[in-house]
Formats: sequence, structure tokens, C-alpha cells
Amino acid sequence: MAEISTSRLKDILQRTVGPTPWYWKTFPAFSSVAGQRFTWTHHGSEGPLGYVVTLALQQEPDKPRLALNTYCRPFFVPPTYLGIWCPEGRSIRITCFDPDQLKAFDLIEIAGWFKPSSERIYSAAAPLAEFEISLGLPVGMNKIEVPAELQTVDELMVPTSYPAKSPDDPAFALYVVYLNAGLVEVLPQKWFTASQYQVGKQWITRAARDPESHRIFGECFGSGSFLLEEDGCRLERWLEKSA
Repeated sequence: MAEISTSRLKDILQRTVGPTPWYWKTFPAFSSVAGQRFTWTHHGSEGPLGYVVTLALQQEPDKPRLALNTYCRPFFVPPTYLGIWCPEGRSIRITCFDPDQLKAFDLIEIAGWFKPSSERIYSAAAPLAEFEISLGLPVGMNKIEVPAELQTVDELMVPTSYPAKSPDDPAFALYVVYLNAGLVEVLPQKWFTASQYQVGKQWITRAARDPESHRIFGECFGSGSFLLEEDGCRLERWLEKSA
């Protein structure tokens, strides 16, 4: 196999969506079926709206239609929907919204309670569809029931903590969700253990698949960016190490 270009993977990684609020600038910009253009706003790290990221019409940035708390990742659902995935207890919650059905609300409605709450998504309109994936699934491929509205998405890369029984067991995993196939593959990251890393201070923030080699690569906060071996569970090499 030809050498996998480090610079090319690093370029793709810069555009890969990461969690709110730290990676909000990677969130997808899009227009709805009605031709409305939407933009994201980060409300800083202080005050009653600290760490909150909102979605609003480009011409009405002060009238949010969706608010995201920490650890949410939005993604495009072809042809015209917006998906959000986030941790929800011992599950991964995946939702789907029609941007044209989102309703404006006043920021005062969420000021004060949303930031410290366990709620991850706030909207005045209900999602078109949603479901949860248990974080207790066995290693390997598992069948899941996916709502029709989300089945146009090929693959969703979900980094998540993993229940390690000892300091040498994997403390993180990648859930590779094949929404169109109704499958999820659980890939424990065998290199990421409590004996090797500061779990909590260091964590996998985002991951993607190389369209050429089909290998998985990603970013570990506090460590750097990495390329996995073909099995998707072991570290092949670092693309770039943190100082």
C-alpha cells in the first residue's frame, strides 16, 4: 500500500467536526430547502450562556432556533436535514431536525439553567426522529434500529469513554455507526489505557476515515493526532504530537 500522507490527513482533520463548544467553528454551514441560510454562534465561556452554541438564521443571529450544550456534534443528513449526536447517560443520543421547522426562541428562556443542566439540546420544535445507542454493546458489529430520516447517512464516527476493568484495559472506544445499514461497530482503543494516559484530562475528541486508504485517524486532546492500524483498535503512529 502506498504511504498515507500525513499532511493530507491533518488537513482533513482540521475540517472534521468536534464537540461543543471547543470545535464549534468546524460545524457545518448549510441552507435549508426554503433557501434559508443558517449560522452558528458561540456564547463565550462566562455568564449564564457560557459554553452554549446556538444556531440561527444568518439574518437573525440574535434569534436562536437551536441551542447545544457541551459535547454535542452536529452533522449533515442528506438531502436537507440536520443531525445532532451527544452523550446521554450510558447511551449515545442521535437526533434529526428539519431546519425549516425550527422555531425562534428568546435566549432568556435558557439563560441560567441550560449551561449547568444535563440537557444537551434545546429546541422549541421537536426533532423529526431520534434514537439511542447503548454504550454497553459488545465489541464488533451490532445491529441497531435506525429511523428512516437518518438512513441517508453512510457513517458516523463516535468517540466515547469505555468501561475499563483495569489500568491496562481500553478506556476509550470508537463507535462507528453505519446509519444506512443499521449497524454499529464497537472498536475499543487498545492503546488508550489509564496506565498510559491521563483519562479525563486526555480524551479522543474527533475521528474520521481516510477516503483513500479507508483507515481511521483522529485527535486525542492533550496528546496529538493519530493514525490507527487497519483493525481500527491499535495505534499505528502519531501524525503530530502535542508539545
